[in-house]
Amino acid sequence: MNEQFNIETKCIQSGWKPKKGEPRILPIYQSTTFKYDTSEQMGRLFDLEDSGYFYTRLQNPTNDAVAEKICDLEGGYAAMLTSSGQAANFYAVMNIAEEGDHIVCSSALYGGTYNLYAHTIRKMGVEATFVDPDCTEEELNAAFRDNTKAVVGETIANPALTVLDIEKFARVAHEHGVPLIVDNTFATPINCRPFEWGADIVTHSTTKYMDGHAMTVGGAIVDSGNFDWEAHAEKFPGLTKPDETYHGIVYTRKFGKGAYITKATAQLMRDLGSIQAPQNAFLLNVGLETLHLRVPQHCENAKKVASYLKGHKKVAWVNCAMLEGDKYHDLAAKYMPNGTCGVITFGLKGGRDVAVKMMDSLKLAAIVTHVSDARTCVLHPASHTHRQMNDQELLEAGVQPDLIRFSVGIENADDIISDLEQALALV
Repeated sequence: MNEQFNIETKCIQSGWKPKKGEPRILPIYQSTTFKYDTSEQMGRLFDLEDSGYFYTRLQNPTNDAVAEKICDLEGGYAAMLTSSGQAANFYAVMNIAEEGDHIVCSSALYGGTYNLYAHTIRKMGVEATFVDPDCTEEELNAAFRDNTKAVVGETIANPALTVLDIEKFARVAHEHGVPLIVDNTFATPINCRPFEWGADIVTHSTTKYMDGHAMTVGGAIVDSGNFDWEAHAEKFPGLTKPDETYHGIVYTRKFGKGAYITKATAQLMRDLGSIQAPQNAFLLNVGLETLHLRVPQHCENAKKVASYLKGHKKVAWVNCAMLEGDKYHDLAAKYMPNGTCGVITFGLKGGRDVAVKMMDSLKLAAIVTHVSDARTCVLHPASHTHRQMNDQELLEAGVQPDLIRFSVGIENADDIISDLEQALALV
């Protein structure tokens, strides 16, 4: 896509480029396999000597068009879709880490991602050290080891809503010769493009704002193409040494800036198979076409709702980095001057029991596990996603026992506030 186009145009136009007589709208290539005329043609695809489609577990034209759009929105070099955001975060790390390796993570992560890095990949031999996102550079440096392969963080953490100092984390990562991986799910490229601040790889749960309608589960990985894997060849042998499963191909030499995504597709997707269904990719693309319209509305509504809650006598505290005086207001103004996201958190005086009663009294906002779609929804992590933790464990995870995660939708803001007002009157 023409780099001169603005991001609003890219939401509509990037990805699918129909030729003469082809469908104007991205087709759903609902096929597991693709035909070739000769065995030699097929063989060259399996050897990565030619590009093309032969099996949807590896690549599909619908998926590739949507991945290209997301790549264009982020300003990246190459991208791929996955079956979920969890799969994207798993692949992003395991594409460059292996048994005996180590990663450094911000401790302010989505609970599922925290568990993935703290426990699941540990069983595979990759250990994670977690650091406070507000740590000093000295504290961040102290977390590194000789076998560290990546640094991971979230632009806006779910549900803690901490804002990552991307430049700081990128600078320290690069001083140690490793890439910074940033999950940009909440901010989306409409509000923040982490590559412009030094990040190397971006992941998304496309299930959230990108889809925007709570219809499809999916994920994406975007590579900036900026990290020099060859300059740190000994750290990343999977990319810089021969891959015997492809007759000794060296990804960095054969694919240059495309090495990272090619390896993730040809190796991890081949072996683990977390592909996004073409039907889901098609629906995701429909959501992306209005991303630039929805995200500003989410932010505007969230700021109004947060302002109302901050002035309510029954509300103990509110987190929304768009509000003056919020702990992360200055960082948010730097990285996301047009707004952060539609998710806010708050606590009520009286704690957990009062929070649960208030939520049960809401009529417009629905109690659901989901977040970041067109409809206003609410969740009490201590009673739901983090139910097994006691109060002390919740605090260590950055989730106050009274924390209410409120995902502000794109309904009329006055109606959302009225719903909160009637619910708060009952507690």
